[in-house]
Amino acid sequence: MSSKSLTLGGGSLLLAWQLKNKHVLIVGGGDVASGRIESVLVADARITIICPSTGLHPLTKQFINGPYSITYYDRLFGGAEDLLGVDMVLTAIDDVAQSRVICSLCRERKIPVNVADIPESCDFYFGSQVRDGPLQIMISTNGQSPKLANIIRKKIENSLPKHAGEAIEKVGELRSKLKERAPGVGGDVGKRRMRWMIDVCTSWEMGELALLDNAMMKRLLDDGWEKNAVLSPEEVGGKRNRNRNRNMGTSSSTSSLATIVLPVLAFAAGAASATVIFLSRYR
Repeated sequence: MSSKSLTLGGGSLLLAWQLKNKHVLIVGGGDVASGRIESVLVADARITIICPSTGLHPLTKQFINGPYSITYYDRLFGGAEDLLGVDMVLTAIDDVAQSRVICSLCRERKIPVNVADIPESCDFYFGSQVRDGPLQIMISTNGQSPKLANIIRKKIENSLPKHAGEAIEKVGELRSKLKERAPGVGGDVGKRRMRWMIDVCTSWEMGELALLDNAMMKRLLDDGWEKNAVLSPEEVGGKRNRNRNRNMGTSSSTSSLATIVLPVLAFAAGAASATVIFLSRYR
């Protein structure tokens, strides 16, 4: 590891912020706000939108009229009373002075706030994102080059192994079944469980993991976990990828990425979601 890689400071805390059933207030309804709404809906939050109807972007209107947990008020921000019971605030309006007022009110009440286009008024930032089912990857350049962040996002997106999202979902299901069979946190059982999941993820290809079904999982646990072994896809009723060796040699970059992603599945895949987020100062 180079000395440069050990340099600390200048970045942001890496987080996967859980917003499920949290109350998020979005002030504004234009183009930028519509992107914020989409990002928050992905996290299963409850949303309140405050914006005059004349300022609503077509996509924002679709969200408001859609089957989502959104409450809409056709008016301007009304002051501190609009912040009651709110867990997070996002503003995306053209009125800089009003945006700063909202930020001040939020910080007085210790409510995390993001103010579009005013970095110093943001407690957190949004970035360029790749998503495949439960897999999320966010890229930032610390505000240096949003365009390069977008270019890097596309390169990462094109390099991800096929079926990564489906594989993560299936590994998450397998991991949940294993924890039911061998419960506990830490200790010898926890270490053995982690090691076995890593072995499964590194022994099977992404496409093979994506094809796991309940019967295959049961066989994998009954004849694999219980006997301290990792069975092959064929041994649990599946099929081995016949192009396995050829695929692994087609692209060094893809191979390297797969080498990283496969072990990570054992840790990142949860019962419902697996999220990889790189948060930093990108707008």
